[in-house]
Amino acid sequence: MRQIGAPTRAVAGRGKAPIRVVMIGESLSRQGGVVAVERLILEQRIPAVHTRHIASLPNAGLATKLLVFARAALTLVWLLLRSQVDVVHLHVSQKGSAFRKSILANIAVAFGKPVIMHAHGGTFPVFYSRLPRAVRAWMRLAFRRCSRVLVLSHGWKEFYVRRLGVHPDHVVVLPNPVALPAIVPDRKGAGRVQILYLGKLNRLKGSFDLIEAFARLPEEHRSQARLVLAGNGEVNETQALVHRRNLSGSVAVLEWVDTLQRDRLLKESRIFVLPSYYEGLPMALLEAMAWKLPVITTPVGGIPEVVTHGYSALLVGPGELDQLAEAMQLLIHDEDLRLRLGQNARRRVEQFDIGAYSRSLAAIYRSAAAPVDTPPVGQRQLSQL
Repeated sequence: MRQIGAPTRAVAGRGKAPIRVVMIGESLSRQGGVVAVERLILEQRIPAVHTRHIASLPNAGLATKLLVFARAALTLVWLLLRSQVDVVHLHVSQKGSAFRKSILANIAVAFGKPVIMHAHGGTFPVFYSRLPRAVRAWMRLAFRRCSRVLVLSHGWKEFYVRRLGVHPDHVVVLPNPVALPAIVPDRKGAGRVQILYLGKLNRLKGSFDLIEAFARLPEEHRSQARLVLAGNGEVNETQALVHRRNLSGSVAVLEWVDTLQRDRLLKESRIFVLPSYYEGLPMALLEAMAWKLPVITTPVGGIPEVVTHGYSALLVGPGELDQLAEAMQLLIHDEDLRLRLGQNARRRVEQFDIGAYSRSLAAIYRSAAAPVDTPPVGQRQLSQL
């Protein structure tokens, strides 16, 4: 369990005690976008907020996962019994995560504490639609009982309001944060164009489509490029596909990379591609934009609210291999377009800087912890993300 800030109820600025937040999510040693968001929040150290992180999902087998979740639930109850909690902040995706967080949300509500459900799952609508009717009712109740539901885009807000019946005033659009690198490389000049993919290696993320589309490039363009895919998931299947398409000389498949390796790949690359079928608001996309990389991606989830086709990215349809190949071919050939898209991507993503995000999150905490008769914080009261 990780603690950030003063462990006591000391006064913090303007005579007010810090808001005591219990944040529950995946173990910080795990991989993925949700963990990246958790780390950024914790590392930023929000003023006047004391955050205590509890892991509810480890890197381990089923038995250990059950044990860690049980320990997280007991720890939450212990803190609630000792009156050491002002707000409970739950990071949720889909499947098991949704069930675990619904249980924790109901525990906190039973103690009369406000709950913030932070929704990340790009495939949550599919998961929810396949649940039995009684389980859907349980899930709706858990979300409706939360003081706030944080979503990554306006499209996601519509889903939680319309399908789960959450009150519109309680759903707050808060796009994911990003840490902006102070220095980005000058990507002008000749040389092989490195195309980068970061994320889970599987069909829904479009990594297999990317390899198939790369294989369709004319030889003159493919010889000028190198494709690098880095992530966890179906690594062996990805490597086998590269071998079947005779691309071993121009495609590299890496397993999950740490932060330093990720930044090195972003620095070395000239194009970023993420051809997903489902998304929330992918951290890998925001990180690539922060590094001033031109992006090829799909208009799914919250992505269309962040990128504009022809201005900061090239958008292609999910599963449209010819469109994906044409977009890569265009950016391999046209350096001016690559540079222009990359510059515009950086400008667009600057508003998602972790500093502005933390101020907005602090406002949400204050609103959730306020007396019941205080109106919920609205989008206009938040920093303009």
